[in-house]
Amino acid sequence: MPRSLVWLRATMRPTSTANGVSIRHPSFREAFRFWLKLGFISFGGPTGQIAIMQSELVEKKKWISQSRFLHALNFCMLLPGPEAQQLAVYIGWLLHKTWGGIVAGSLFVIPSIFVLWALSYIYAAFGNIPWIAAIFYGLKPAVMAIVAVAVIRIGRKALRNEIMWMLAALAFIAIFVFHIPFPVIILSAGVIGLFGGRFWKNKFDIVGSHNGAVDQSVLSDAAESPEHARSSVARAIKLTLIWIALWFAPTAAVGLWRGWQSTLFQEGLFFSKAAVVTFGGAYAVLPYVTQQALFHFGWLKPGQMMDGLGLAETTPGPLIMVLQFVGFMGAWQHPEGLSPLLAGSLGALITTWATFTPCFLWIFLAGPHIEQLRDNVKLTAALSAITAAVVGVVMNLAVWFAINALFPGGGAIDWFTVVISTVAFVGMLRWKWDIIPVVIGSGLMGLFYKVLIHQ
Repeated sequence: MPRSLVWLRATMRPTSTANGVSIRHPSFREAFRFWLKLGFISFGGPTGQIAIMQSELVEKKKWISQSRFLHALNFCMLLPGPEAQQLAVYIGWLLHKTWGGIVAGSLFVIPSIFVLWALSYIYAAFGNIPWIAAIFYGLKPAVMAIVAVAVIRIGRKALRNEIMWMLAALAFIAIFVFHIPFPVIILSAGVIGLFGGRFWKNKFDIVGSHNGAVDQSVLSDAAESPEHARSSVARAIKLTLIWIALWFAPTAAVGLWRGWQSTLFQEGLFFSKAAVVTFGGAYAVLPYVTQQALFHFGWLKPGQMMDGLGLAETTPGPLIMVLQFVGFMGAWQHPEGLSPLLAGSLGALITTWATFTPCFLWIFLAGPHIEQLRDNVKLTAALSAITAAVVGVVMNLAVWFAINALFPGGGAIDWFTVVISTVAFVGMLRWKWDIIPVVIGSGLMGLFYKVLIHQ
């Protein structure tokens, strides 16, 4: 029997944890359905997406344990690119090898590619249409509530003592008040964790602490790493060559077709470079992209970046999808002999490809080493401190979003946003409302309020 078939059959059988509890490994089809669902409901930026995976994969489905989830998340925070998508790739890879990671990471962004492409076309061709603007207006308080709930859920898991609370508070103050760069905060937290774990282990070893609970997860704390998660030099060289070739192939092809000075080639090259330095998430890279897109390349006009950010914030998928809007508008406004729609579509696709393809390379290369370091006590103390700092950083995002939603344009308070966000927040936190009806309901309320009442 072929080895691939043996492995596929094995994933359909029950597996046993170290505690003797029979746990069934999810089939590839089950995982595919979940990753597809996640692609359509992953609103709220990285905090919302991480919270959804925490709720679904750790608490409900029990496909991965809490400590392994946080261990992977903290490493993804240190990599360039969208950490939530990389976390999905990592878990998908652990469960179902390379194709599992490819499916998880691809479905995480594919729905948002089509949604943002449609919205970008409407924006470029027709400008601000009242009823679409009204739906976006209703979505903002829902997204604000999703982010707030996410902060609370992640905080409950990570902030288990006064030291972790203090680290989260310091991280929030550092980024919100003093605007210290995200990588500096994360590295500082890691250093604190290394020293804290050495002298005060019981306060810092949170990620590695099981609290005596019975772990019934498929990827449990006690479970050994899968065989495909073992590192080798030959594997690393093969992966690097394949994924670098895939990464740059579309950019090289469009350069040969349209010329090395064309907008499409310049977009592919620029966003390939940006993919290597996008530490700290979308908000950290936006100032750099905005400066280059507006003042160096002239792809966008003033104000269009903020409009694009608004579109990206109200679509599923990573917030860094705003770069697709930049690619679309840059090529739309500089079609160079193509129709604006064709140029814009190609610009959106090449930008998205250049932005997200390296995420697979980072995870497939680093994954085996992440697994090897899972039982390192010193490292788990550092990761616990990083987890606490991350809570403070995402709290900054929640506050930033709340200020902009509740006080649009720095003006008076928006009471519609207050009411809708409060209802959505209480509903999701207390009554466990699902994200999909919250998002749909908020959008419809915005449409009703803006178009029917304030028409």
